[in-house]
Amino acid sequence: MTANDTAANWAAFTAAEPGLARTVEERFGAFTHHVLATLRKDGSPRTAGLEVRFLDGELWLGMMPDSVKALDLRRDPRFALQANPGEGTGMGGGDVRIAGRAVEVEDPAVKAAYRKEVEPPEPFHLFRTELTEVVRTYVEDETYLVVQVWKPGEPVRALKRT
Repeated sequence: MTANDTAANWAAFTAAEPGLARTVEERFGAFTHHVLATLRKDGSPRTAGLEVRFLDGELWLGMMPDSVKALDLRRDPRFALQANPGEGTGMGGGDVRIAGRAVEVEDPAVKAAYRKEVEPPEPFHLFRTELTEVVRTYVEDETYLVVQVWKPGEPVRALKRT
């Protein structure tokens, strides 16, 4: 793993940037379904709807058995996840995106704990995420487009554009 390839779980992100983490969780909590991007076998992108859960310091991705998104992640764990922006043009809290790697969880005890909290349809794939980037884009004072970017081991960078 190179310095540019570091990753962190949700708890590490929350510890490093609690305010941004809270905003990201609120954006994902506002709606049930979000958009997951994975990579197909030929390297082209694939998007699919997905529900996510923040539990026990992790961001979890649960999927139906042998779904194409689960098979994509088994082959290449890189993903991008975008929070549902909601209806209309309002972005209440901004546009939020997370990138990283998804690690499939096979441990029966971990899956049982997830099952107890979430009650997913059986059987299911469960992936724990390793974050490589969190981005929030929002409008400030109806004037500036602000882009906040967090990467593991770095403070949040904020870029403002008019």
